[in-house]
Amino acid sequence: MMEFEYKSYFYLLLAIPVLVMLFVYVLYWKRKKQALFASNAMLNQLSPERSLFKTILSFCLQIIGLSCLVIGLVNPKMGTKMETVKREGIDIVFALDVSKSMLAEDVAPSRLEKGKQVISQIINQLGNDRIGIIAYSGSAFPVLPITTDYGIAKMYLQTMNPGIVSAQGTSLKSAFELAATFFDKKDKTNKLLILISDGEDHEEGAEAAAEEANKMGLKILTIGVGSEKGGPIPIRRNGIVDHFQRDQNDEVVITRRVVESLKGIAQHTKGRFVDGNNTKNVVDFVKNALDHIEKTEFESTQMANFKSQYQWFLALGFVLLFAESFMWERKTRWIQKLNLFNEKTS
Repeated sequence: MMEFEYKSYFYLLLAIPVLVMLFVYVLYWKRKKQALFASNAMLNQLSPERSLFKTILSFCLQIIGLSCLVIGLVNPKMGTKMETVKREGIDIVFALDVSKSMLAEDVAPSRLEKGKQVISQIINQLGNDRIGIIAYSGSAFPVLPITTDYGIAKMYLQTMNPGIVSAQGTSLKSAFELAATFFDKKDKTNKLLILISDGEDHEEGAEAAAEEANKMGLKILTIGVGSEKGGPIPIRRNGIVDHFQRDQNDEVVITRRVVESLKGIAQHTKGRFVDGNNTKNVVDFVKNALDHIEKTEFESTQMANFKSQYQWFLALGFVLLFAESFMWERKTRWIQKLNLFNEKTS
């Protein structure tokens, strides 16, 4: 496992594509000016030793060398061993509704993306808690089992979309049942299920299923995204809206957030409902709730003994730049025979 100490230096890599475009433009400009002076055949006779390949190779060495120096400044560190550590926290499972109604854009950028933002911001506030992620619509799908690796959790979170679960609808029962399997019944660690949904199309029996989950020791927090006014469901092709979802009567479907459904689930489990449209308010509420939940000590395995690797990148960068400084733009005979850039004329 690798981590980076000074990530802000990665922004320096944004200069690389700018340098590449500038280099290509300069080559084009030179060719254009040379064409005004003489034909390509004449130029080859006047300067037979000039090499386009050497020019490009020299630039590539500069770019790679500079990239290595930037990575060296970031100071990548690599863990050298695994160790078991003791932590105090709780187990949290996020259940994100990925039904098609979550594609509605009545909250920016969409209900689904808003739900992802909420989960990501909550994860940022966690310390030693273990987390898991579930996607659900007509059925439930385990996206990530209980883990302490928040980086992996965020990566998997971004892959979630309606296509991840084949069955459409909104089956909270399957989400609760799957969430229960994430926790060890013998483990006395406090357990929290955070449900993010628009509350629409929840099947009958959702509240009863929530009560069963509560009997298993799950504390349930429901977060509602979307608006009561609602909006259409965009169907995209190649990232562009192609049309909107229609019903059997060919009418555009308008999906709305159903707060009563989410509040009912929370009330039946002595939990709470939170308006998810304001990310900051949700994060503050969850943070305050977690502060009042008793933490339990548990063991987890993680990578440790991270050692800096910057010296390898700095050394490679300096070697490449040093080698480039000795590179002449004259042709090398064996490369000349290859005629890589069609520099020879018949």
